[in-house]
Amino acid sequence: MAGTLASLAATSTLSYGLSRKRLKGRRMLLLLILLTTLFNPGIIPGYLVVKELGMINSINALIIPVLTNGWYVLLMKGFFDSIPASLEEAARIDGCNDIAVWSRVILPLSLPSLAAFGLFYAVGYWNTFFNAVLFINNHDKWPLQILLQNLLIDSSTAMGVSGLADQGLQNIPPETKKMAAVVISTVPILLVYPFLQKHFAKGAMVGSVKE
Repeated sequence: MAGTLASLAATSTLSYGLSRKRLKGRRMLLLLILLTTLFNPGIIPGYLVVKELGMINSINALIIPVLTNGWYVLLMKGFFDSIPASLEEAARIDGCNDIAVWSRVILPLSLPSLAAFGLFYAVGYWNTFFNAVLFINNHDKWPLQILLQNLLIDSSTAMGVSGLADQGLQNIPPETKKMAAVVISTVPILLVYPFLQKHFAKGAMVGSVKE
């Protein structure tokens, strides 16, 4: 939840700033963001950066490296570009600064895009696996997906945690445990989707059509 909110805050603020043509260095920033969607630095550089920042075995290692997504930033920027400039001008006449315009005018009009990208980010954090394997060595901080994998691999433990061996668990067929893992990993997201459906349908097309 914290990661999703942080990602939405970072993505929306960056997208809003890039949508304002008065921003200095705007073209260079857009080019740099575009490059992140075309090229991947690789595993080793990413690991070294996280290590030098002291985030190994920290939950921050699962959030900060993927805090925002260049493609999502560009799409949300397209949505902000479609908001009439007259609304911002009216807010400024009323005495609003950039932060007030963003929080009181832009965000309330951006519920469809926030719902869509919020769902994307939530699914991404919920399915975190590779970064956890790479950065988290403390078993107590493992996310659900690694615990489910351990459940499937080690039939003598419950949820991949040692010390909970049970003869009854050992007799459970592998197919049953696999189906249980699928249910556990998908049901929470399925429960969230109905509350976001009305916004998600609009937000899925964010930035694709220019008026």
